[in-house]
Amino acid sequence: MKEALVVCGDKNLTVGLTIWDIETGHHLLHIPTSASPFHGVTCLRNHHLIASQIHRPGSVAGGVIFTWPLSKPRATLRSYSVEAIEPVSSSKDGIYLAGGASSGNVYLWEVIDGKLLKTWHAHNSPLTCLAFSDDSSLLISGSEDGSIVVWPMISLLDEMDSGSFHTPLSVLTAHKSFITGLLPSSNVFSSVFVSSSLDGTCKVWDLVNGTLLQTWGFPQPITATVLDPAERFLFSGSADGRIFMSPFDVGIMKESTVDSEDLKVELTGHKESITALTFSRSGLISASEDCTACLWDVVEGVIIRKFHHQKGFITNMVVIPKSSLIPSNNHQRKSTHTPVSSLQKYSQQDDISRQTVTLMSLPEDEDKTFHQYQSFDILNQQILDLEMERTPEALQLKVETNIENRMWIDGMTKRVMEINDRLQSRLLDLNQHRIALEEKESKGNRNL
Repeated sequence: MKEALVVCGDKNLTVGLTIWDIETGHHLLHIPTSASPFHGVTCLRNHHLIASQIHRPGSVAGGVIFTWPLSKPRATLRSYSVEAIEPVSSSKDGIYLAGGASSGNVYLWEVIDGKLLKTWHAHNSPLTCLAFSDDSSLLISGSEDGSIVVWPMISLLDEMDSGSFHTPLSVLTAHKSFITGLLPSSNVFSSVFVSSSLDGTCKVWDLVNGTLLQTWGFPQPITATVLDPAERFLFSGSADGRIFMSPFDVGIMKESTVDSEDLKVELTGHKESITALTFSRSGLISASEDCTACLWDVVEGVIIRKFHHQKGFITNMVVIPKSSLIPSNNHQRKSTHTPVSSLQKYSQQDDISRQTVTLMSLPEDEDKTFHQYQSFDILNQQILDLEMERTPEALQLKVETNIENRMWIDGMTKRVMEINDRLQSRLLDLNQHRIALEEKESKGNRNL
């Protein structure tokens, strides 16, 4: 499958997005009028690009988020948020979009109808990174003060539970500075994620219980990270332009520290700080403040191809199938693409006929905005409307909805079973430790 590289800078809106053919280096497309902060671009199921837009200092207006269908990239859908959104992340199943603000607030939308599901104060400093776990059951947020919080989606989306959605699964405070990356593992047998920071470290965490499993220390601030597709190596880009290659071999329930002096593999070629890292079928791709993106042969440690971004450095890179850029007819789009709507700026008032439930209101001393949750109500209504017309699209939409629901149920079942297995393992370890202490004490008494 041939691939294309999408890049975006943050200098000004006139620069836009540039798309190259990764294999040939040929320029494919330019989408004007876009500039995004770090971690401000996400790809929705290889069908849509979603990008938050930079917020000019001194501006009192809210934020703007652009959405482009890849098959028709010049058809821009604009959404307006209460405040400027910086990092964004979409769930792997393409159902949810999360956005973080400098106020520390997180916004959660349902993409198919644009419904603003939740807004909550997640951090006491600006959000810098957001990431969904591979099964979409958890949302991870990182901030400028180095804190990381893991939020269970089942709690955020529970319309009957208004008291616990502020309660995180884990709060992690081992980093001492700005969080620059969050990488959940896609390995079905592993439940970990990697965090990177300007404090010069990368850390591996257990997603379920928040245990710190491993720490890598580097001589420079780490500005970008990526795992190779097989998750055998972690690539860490630094402020001086070097990229460190570390074996990704994490032991369970055992914290260890690895010094960068023990890491012999470095990729050198950029002249300034690394701004973004990603992987394609052709290899590792890095971007830098030197206004270039480089495709690497990591085995030989050499640059295969350079992409020159003439109008400022690159803040975001996304790899997409080249075939996604081919226009599709209306029938193909309806049957294969997830519908995308304009994102709501505010939560709507309760509609009794649709049984919308208000979850909670903020305290008296805060903004009196009510945050509501309405799950797939609009989608279900669309299905009912289509069924009344007895159209083929109704059946297709219902099938796709049932598949998404099944994926969600399977993912949550897997997560609950995993938590149960880990609890049983911990209990076994505690029992063995207790028995060992009793035997040691008994032996000591006999010696006396």
